Amino acid sequence: MSKKRDATKSKELIINNAKILFAKNGFTNSSMDSLAKMCNLNKAMIFYYYKNKQGLFEAVMIDVLDDMFKIIEVNDKKYSKPIDKLESFIKTYGKYAYEHRYFPALLLKELSSSGSVLEQQLFLNMQKLYSKFSQIIQDGQKDKSFKDANSMILYFMIIGTLNLMVTTKDLRVTASKENDIDTCANCKIEEITTYLIKKIKLLLQGEIK
Repeated sequence: MSKKRDATKSKELIINNAKILFAKNGFTNSSMDSLAKMCNLNKAMIFYYYKNKQGLFEAVMIDVLDDMFKIIEVNDKKYSKPIDKLESFIKTYGKYAYEHRYFPALLLKELSSSGSVLEQQLFLNMQKLYSKFSQIIQDGQKDKSFKDANSMILYFMIIGTLNLMVTTKDLRVTASKENDIDTCANCKIEEITTYLIKKIKLLLQGEIK
């Protein structure tokens, strides 16, 4: 029993540190030597659990996306109306991205490389999130609370905005100080999601064309 517990803890340690390392350096520039030092483990131990760096990266992305999806699912069940489910989706995604800042960084790095590392696996896991969002939009169109809209475009408008607002926080703070321009440097994630929800609602209700 103790060996199983140790194995579980070791894998969690590896995954948690790998999230940080990959988010900071990307896939190509992350070394397993650095990860081993972060975990205080022998590099051979990492490869014992994960065949190679790509296998580890895949495990990291699956872990992150599954965790995100589970939280969205739990919150989604609290509501019955599509408009409330949409608001919950945006707020939950924004809160998760803000509290787990390695997540949007990992996602943006992978998407910007055209999915070169995980191509199919990444989009397979992202598909669950998109399917949930798409169903909310379809349900809203069925009950006439939403106008016709392209759910894929809306989806990327939402996650793209939230991911960029989280990952560019430091840059926006610096730009605001140096250039005296409004970069929403002091905006809290709640303000950002509220603004985004308002605009998406107006779009879905046909008030913005």
